[in-house]
Amino acid sequence: MSARLEREIDTIGLMIEMFCRDHHGRDGLCSFCRELLAYARKRTRACRFGKDKPVCSACPVHCYRPEMRERIREVMRYSGPRMISRHPVLAVRHLLDKRHKTPPRLAKRETAGQTKQS
Repeated sequence: MSARLEREIDTIGLMIEMFCRDHHGRDGLCSFCRELLAYARKRTRACRFGKDKPVCSACPVHCYRPEMRERIREVMRYSGPRMISRHPVLAVRHLLDKRHKTPPRLAKRETAGQTKQS
């Protein structure tokens, strides 16, 4: 797996930890947040774009189940703005990663309805 994908997984983990600590009052992850982190890791590692994966918010393929997608959005809405002060280097790198575009040939195939959700 590419260093960028590993960094994305680390960033998601930090965001979920921040959310859990501030919302669920725990130092470690609760079962709800542990499940979300495991799901996010699995989906990131299984991304069909591989090393060319865009950030999820810019991806033409919605590979998260709707309920998990809403949960990760809640985490990101809360943790995203706080990343700038708590983890500034990762926050800036994530902003730079947003500039990474989806390969056109894959995006066309995906938008043609050939996606498969798990």
